Amino acid sequence: MSVERVAEHEDPAAANDAATDLVTGSVRRVPTQQRSRRRVEAILDAAERLVLADGVEALTTRAIAAEAGVPVASLYQYFGDKEAVLLALAGRDMGEMDAQVAEDLAALEVLSIASVVRTVMGAFVAVYRRRPAFVEIYLRGRTNVAVARFGRAHNVRVADALRAFGLERGLCREDLTLDAATLVVEVGDRVFQLAYESDPDGDTALVEEGITMMTAYLERYATEDGLRGVPA
Repeated sequence: MSVERVAEHEDPAAANDAATDLVTGSVRRVPTQQRSRRRVEAILDAAERLVLADGVEALTTRAIAAEAGVPVASLYQYFGDKEAVLLALAGRDMGEMDAQVAEDLAALEVLSIASVVRTVMGAFVAVYRRRPAFVEIYLRGRTNVAVARFGRAHNVRVADALRAFGLERGLCREDLTLDAATLVVEVGDRVFQLAYESDPDGDTALVEEGITMMTAYLERYATEDGLRGVPA
């Protein structure tokens, strides 16, 4: 299991032609031509601007199409509804987040449970700073059923990848189940929701408390190497 496994995610452009996948955020129609891909990116960029200006609940397909400068019919060629646009946008940003996690883990010189938890949480914070619309969609937009479902599915994938990473590097024992690893990821997710609930920059003290809590829980399943640290 390489660090790159952590960055695996569903690419919105890799969907089939049948329909929008409300778990992965895949588009209805695969944009194969460069012009079509640019149109999809323009639609997503427009949705991002509108989310920042008015929030998730105010978003409509008509508003997105108008902001992107495309007919509504063109939007529906690629996205079945506004939820599909939201999930494709979240999926695009989540792909960036997964890549950031993998990059930061690969840069670690010493691997331990503590260093992995801190690095993963720090990678999330870095992307939240770059992608404020992602904060609105993924952290503050969980009242949207499709977004909530997307978040839960992604958390399971992240937990599975990080658990496999820890087992391969000898940081944790086999009795760290996927359910337990998923619980930790869900806790971290909730910490971020609280930290960014009213502060666009995030409550750093609350994030630190979350890191401490998650580390203490996971260290119950740590090997000696996972506790003291080993060269990466």
